[in-house]
Amino acid sequence: MTVMSIARFERFFRTAAGLDVDKNDLKRYSDFVDAKLYDLLIVAQATAKANGRDIIRTCDLPITKGLQESIHRFQKIDHEIELKPILEQLATHPPLDRTPDEETEASYPDIIGGLSLALAQSFKILHPDLKNPQTQHWDEARAVFGLLL
Repeated sequence: MTVMSIARFERFFRTAAGLDVDKNDLKRYSDFVDAKLYDLLIVAQATAKANGRDIIRTCDLPITKGLQESIHRFQKIDHEIELKPILEQLATHPPLDRTPDEETEASYPDIIGGLSLALAQSFKILHPDLKNPQTQHWDEARAVFGLLL
């Protein structure tokens, strides 16, 4: 990841939740978004299959009301930070039984952005005075998201 990309992530986490992140956090973050995007796609794949389709459509993704609101808030923040081009590079997944259509794949950066915003804010909900997330905080956030997504 370039120095410019790292600076944008740091700025995003400061803007989203007043958090200071470092390079170790960016690896944890990348692992988190990879896993959560894949989880969403696994459920979407099952929905597409149940509906007799060979492709995954955006409507197959299990986007909750809360995640949708986080996506909208991310889009507002992203106008200043311009993180979306970097998120496009993170939006990868292993092969699936069903192939996502172009519209679905185009939605990945916004979905990852919404997950990112929700992640940053979850740190503050779990630990209101937190400034620099540590391994324990990442583990807690992953556990919460694991229950919900």
